[in-house]
Amino acid sequence: MIDRRRGGEDLDVVVVGAGPNGLAAAVTLARAGLRVRVYEREARPGGGVATRELTLPGYHHDVCSAVHPMAFESRFFRDFGLQDRVEFVTPEVSFGHPLDGGRAGIAYRDLGRTRDALGVDGPAYERLLRPLVERATQVADFTGSSLLRIPRHLRTAVVFGLRSLEQGTPAWDMRFREGAAPAMLTGVAAHTILRQPSIAGAGAGLALTTYAHARGWPIPVGGSQAIADAMVDDLRSHGGELVVGHDVETLTELPSAWAILLDVTPKALLRMAADGMPDRYRRALQRFRYGDGVAKVDFALSEPVPWTNSELRRAGTLHIGGTRAEVADAENQVHRGRLPERPYVLVSQPSLFDPTRAPAGRHTLWAYTHVPAGSSEDRAEAVVRQIERFAPGFRDTILATSSRSARELEQHNPNYPGGDIAAGAPNLWQLLRRPVLSPDPWRTPIPGVYLASASTAPGPGVTGMPGWLAALSALRHEFGMRELPDLSPSP
Repeated sequence: MIDRRRGGEDLDVVVVGAGPNGLAAAVTLARAGLRVRVYEREARPGGGVATRELTLPGYHHDVCSAVHPMAFESRFFRDFGLQDRVEFVTPEVSFGHPLDGGRAGIAYRDLGRTRDALGVDGPAYERLLRPLVERATQVADFTGSSLLRIPRHLRTAVVFGLRSLEQGTPAWDMRFREGAAPAMLTGVAAHTILRQPSIAGAGAGLALTTYAHARGWPIPVGGSQAIADAMVDDLRSHGGELVVGHDVETLTELPSAWAILLDVTPKALLRMAADGMPDRYRRALQRFRYGDGVAKVDFALSEPVPWTNSELRRAGTLHIGGTRAEVADAENQVHRGRLPERPYVLVSQPSLFDPTRAPAGRHTLWAYTHVPAGSSEDRAEAVVRQIERFAPGFRDTILATSSRSARELEQHNPNYPGGDIAAGAPNLWQLLRRPVLSPDPWRTPIPGVYLASASTAPGPGVTGMPGWLAALSALRHEFGMRELPDLSPSP
């Protein structure tokens, strides 16, 4: 077992991992007046919100997350005042979904405008989403905690659940007559890297689409790194420390502390704890399953992507893959261990809204596509072909390309086993059991040790919620503190 009382440095808490969840935990604990130190294996903090020059000098690419639907809705980010600490730009078109023949589904922030643009299916699309959009913060609070807890807003949870059942089963086309609206919904649901249709995928997709029509999908100016930098600044201003370039292999090598919070996967915890873990808990972590992966492609461009449908040039995010049936088929091929010829591709073009991302007149393009877990395939050419399908001439705008396979992504960040950026398949069972079936899944049976990663409830996404909830659990159990620390920005 871990001896938290052994001699050494004067610390209350050690956090391993300076991604958004590790930093959320560290900020919360430092704000509670505790002495906190964070260890990060990379030379710079950030993890899933890192920004680096991946193609050419002066072209700044987000390594993982680029657009942040939860930046304004996550309970942690609301309490932390992220919107007041980081400059964001929110495109008027939250996302677009190109279709053949120059057609497209356009998700404006304004739900009414989206309804009007969708034609015959517009009223049905609005009826599906209006009750959720009007309660977007309640949706975020319900989906942003352990699903084993009784929701505060029961009516919103029921409405959300019924719509997830509809869109997560073969009944998903019942209310629609044309192709654009269903394609838009599946394009968002496919973020989850799950089989389509699925209830968990539909739920995540409906939540993200709700935020698209509530406060939009914001993009941080300067790159996602700005989110990590804001949290590191707050940590340091409250006495916390950050140690970079330090890879932690085992719990026993950490300095003495009353609590250890780990922004790592269960797979990593199994390795780090060695024999200091009860057998029953070890078996539970071994049963935790990871999902399929992503292959990431970044481009430096000479000009914006020449989409056939000009309205797509106003979108911060695009879902590429064609009709609902085509997207579902591509995702289900991945689920069966195959590489689809026409893959689903998630694209973001932040330099259209943030000129700091590239030299004057130039642009960056961020893209990923889904692949079977552990794939070593380079998918850059498949991504280019699929973009060219809806933007002829795109290939001619490419100045440089950075491409990483799923296996290479795991080598870069061990929190992505097999390229799984969700750090564990977010299917319905693993949203309930994440990573174990418990009302307090962040607390492990190892004294003072907590899991604070996306492998814990409420799951993936840049929300800070797993880290924040793990920190609150540690405050209760290790320090007897039940009052929430004030996280608001200092005057």
